[in-house]
Amino acid sequence: MTVVDINIHHLPENLFTDARILNGFLDSAPRGFGEIARVITMDDGKKQLVLEKPAGYQNLNYVEGDYSVEAKLAAMDEAGVDYGVMRVPVWQEWLPLEICKVVNDNAADIVARSGGRLFATACVPPWGGKENIHELERCVGDLGAVGVQLACHYGQLYLDDPVFRPYLTAIEKLDVPVVVHHTPLPVEWRSVIDYTNLRREFGRVIDQATAVGRELFSGMFDELPGLRFIHTMLGGNWFANQELLMPHKSNKDEAMHRLDPTGGDKIASYLEHNIFYDLTHPHSWGAEQVEAAVGVGGADHYLFGSSFPVFYGWMSQGVEFMKHELDLSDDDRELMLSGNAKRLFRLPI
Repeated sequence: MTVVDINIHHLPENLFTDARILNGFLDSAPRGFGEIARVITMDDGKKQLVLEKPAGYQNLNYVEGDYSVEAKLAAMDEAGVDYGVMRVPVWQEWLPLEICKVVNDNAADIVARSGGRLFATACVPPWGGKENIHELERCVGDLGAVGVQLACHYGQLYLDDPVFRPYLTAIEKLDVPVVVHHTPLPVEWRSVIDYTNLRREFGRVIDQATAVGRELFSGMFDELPGLRFIHTMLGGNWFANQELLMPHKSNKDEAMHRLDPTGGDKIASYLEHNIFYDLTHPHSWGAEQVEAAVGVGGADHYLFGSSFPVFYGWMSQGVEFMKHELDLSDDDRELMLSGNAKRLFRLPI
């Protein structure tokens, strides 16, 4: 059975050796909003890029050597992954256009050296200026990017904000899917910072679920019906909230309407046509959760992803979990492991 991992992290291979690129990453983190970016040297001599918010609370760690084409292909061979789709993990929220161009060029070079096994998504600032749109078009038209990546939010703004409409309109015109990666913390983050797992896992769930909900209730897909968003972290565990948050009419004559009972059909249509989900290291969620998610959202809406190399073991554990631990039909398993990725990204596999 063919396996496509749609969540393989990409950073420039010379990030730690080219001062211009490294400083481009470090300087893009907004210090004025409490984002602390620094480089440390580990005991084995490797460098590590660390992001903290607030100071002393680590949210991201990137280790030198983890992002080479050789590291990716070796992990894929060991795990039984046939193809992979790359994305810049989290940092894309801040990167300026100049550094995005370097990231995109290196991604295209990795794709060319991968023997047809790796594909790239375009990393571009999501503001609607001509230069940004030109870089998006260059990535898709010239470099062969199979999709676009976005962060859940940029600063205080989630993707339903009108400021992103020009960029999203350009994406819709190109007819490529959007991978919406979580950011280090949700906009409202202070209640989750104190405990590591709450901060580094649940914070991402909150961010994704908030993003999906805002996209659905804003009606943005009425304006841009061709957009297809693939959210990480099972869309912030969205399946568990879906029925609760869907508009439902009361069967009684109520004194007042505390919830909006309208628009259920539209939201159901958005969930069918516009929203899809990345099974981010699915074994971490457990069989009952993943099976429930598939039961609610349908196997045609979930795509396998490992978040490699956050943990090297996640890729092989995820493949084994998908193949042997889920009570699914072979058709559903095939959709989630490769069929959906092939269809949405139009992969030539």
